[in-house]
Amino acid sequence: MIAISTRPVVRDETSLVALAQVGDRAAFEMLVAPRIGRLLRLTGSILANEADASDAVQEACLRAWRELPRLRDADRFEAWLWQIAVNACRTALRSRRRSQVREIAIDEMPPTFDLRQSGRPFDDQLSQADLVGRAFRRLDPDKRSILVLHHIDDRSVTDIAELYAIPTGTVKWRLYSARKALQRALEVEAR
Repeated sequence: MIAISTRPVVRDETSLVALAQVGDRAAFEMLVAPRIGRLLRLTGSILANEADASDAVQEACLRAWRELPRLRDADRFEAWLWQIAVNACRTALRSRRRSQVREIAIDEMPPTFDLRQSGRPFDDQLSQADLVGRAFRRLDPDKRSILVLHHIDDRSVTDIAELYAIPTGTVKWRLYSARKALQRALEVEAR
């Protein structure tokens, strides 16, 4: 016997949000599943720890599920989810400051750093990667997230503006500010 589903096939994200808002877990999973990789990259870049990043994504998904009925604009789902993830990172960073436990891993550097640069000794490359990673961790979550969106996720200024519902000029200014903050952090770490 073949079971026939009475559930309509939904391909529109706005419809998925509407279904998820009334408790449809499958619709919520269809919304979140394609974004997990990017969320992990974002939280990993902010928290610089794979386990904490995974925990932050899980926490963000749980918060999103609980708060989804309150989302007013279904078209803003992705930006809303992104902000929840950044807030989960802030919470994790506050908690980390209290506990002061630090795990050191070679992959803590931002993923755009290439250790296979030719002509430089491997030890120099590792030292440079460590410097960049330490400087990146000095940035606040907002600066980290905008750098990750633009330089790691390869999102355009226009895409980021749409994601955060802000003017492109504001995105450009925030990128400029984040790059300058990273440059200052690199100078501090290099001393």
